[in-house]
Amino acid sequence: MIETKTETQVKPESLKIVTDVVCPFCGTLCDDIKVVLDGNRIVDTMNACIIGNEKFKSAQAGHRIMTPMEREEGTTEFAPVSYDYAIEKAAQILANAKRPLLYGWSSTSCEAQEVGNELAEVCGGVTDNTASVCHGPSIMAIQTVGAPCCTLGEVKNRADLIIYWGCNPIHAHPRHMSRYSIYPRGFFTERGFDDRTLVVVDPRPTDTAKQADIYVQVEQGRDYEVLDALRTATRGEDIPDVVGGVKKEQIKELAELAKTKKFGLLFFGMGVTQTTGKHRNIDMAISWVADMNKYTKFSLIPMRGHYNVTGAGQVMTWQSGFPFAMDFSRGHARYNPGETAANDMLQRHECDAAMVIASDPGAHFPVSSMKWYAQIPTIVLDPHYTPTTGISNIVIPSSIVGIEEEGTAYRMDNVPIRCRKVIDAPEGLLSDEEVLKRILNRVKEIKGLPAGTHH
Repeated sequence: MIETKTETQVKPESLKIVTDVVCPFCGTLCDDIKVVLDGNRIVDTMNACIIGNEKFKSAQAGHRIMTPMEREEGTTEFAPVSYDYAIEKAAQILANAKRPLLYGWSSTSCEAQEVGNELAEVCGGVTDNTASVCHGPSIMAIQTVGAPCCTLGEVKNRADLIIYWGCNPIHAHPRHMSRYSIYPRGFFTERGFDDRTLVVVDPRPTDTAKQADIYVQVEQGRDYEVLDALRTATRGEDIPDVVGGVKKEQIKELAELAKTKKFGLLFFGMGVTQTTGKHRNIDMAISWVADMNKYTKFSLIPMRGHYNVTGAGQVMTWQSGFPFAMDFSRGHARYNPGETAANDMLQRHECDAAMVIASDPGAHFPVSSMKWYAQIPTIVLDPHYTPTTGISNIVIPSSIVGIEEEGTAYRMDNVPIRCRKVIDAPEGLLSDEEVLKRILNRVKEIKGLPAGTHH
């Protein structure tokens, strides 16, 4: 579902068109968006998908938080407070906690993430990003066996076989197929769609599967077995008649088809990372892709969701060597997914305070996790009202990166892209980076640490 408006359809007189804007919604980070402005107001977009269009228009939506708020004790009522008050309260909560949790990070800039990770270190807390509930298993598998990767530009210009496994880009990444994988004309794929073969592996016949040349219907939670069988068939060895609901003939046909292509690409989503097998599924997928490189050129790319979840992992790794679920409670960085991820911390009641940044666990975490979140001192930093803001103690609004603030983000293929500022934020709103810097400096004062030093 692609917006097809042209510049001639936009009234020219009082309007201004800003070009080459990066869309801050999903991991595709489309960088060809045109935003139509009437003064400081976004009235339309061109080239954006329907979700990206809504993201830009959300800057003027009625569910923006316009002032910091504090929830009155024992009630669901909020009272407006000043930024200075909210930042002081947030700093006191984090500085006095023994093991605070800082979670989210995936819908803000790398610059804000960098400050936030230092804040977690100074507080002796745990910092985790949304990878722990989406592509954390992918990262763990890559840490174990490496990964043959490439950029989306290489996919567009070279790939003649596209496999979408456990993902549905038509709904989750609406322009992925038209910009990078199936439809665009590349340097070696001049005929676009006609030069490529599309394979979809999924338990359900999704809208993406309906467009596939080959649809492989795997049984729910049996991806590991099918990948293992595919790897075995690729080596020319025999496999059972049916594996994971897929017939032997279809697995062998896919293995032989892949060998005949010049450049294959495996895109995989949460249907593989968050089902039975978790990181072992990705381990097997990587092993098959590595095997395929004995016959042809093959790579894989995870279909990352939030526009800067990839950047969150990158920044954490620069600073500590670990990509998510990073624990500073012992005075040094420690990493143990399953123990130090946000859900684990909340379900075992191991954090005594929490700060959520640019994320909404209230809409996505289990009830058991959020019950504990509602019982401890909490802070949320977000531009919009969400289920999480409704049960937090301190709510701090911020401007929107990629619309009202500049910032760096990493595309799903680990390419850093600078997001533009298109309009001014509502008067008085601070950026995520500014709020986090002020909280960090105040926490250092409370703990008696000189400004600019680490814990």
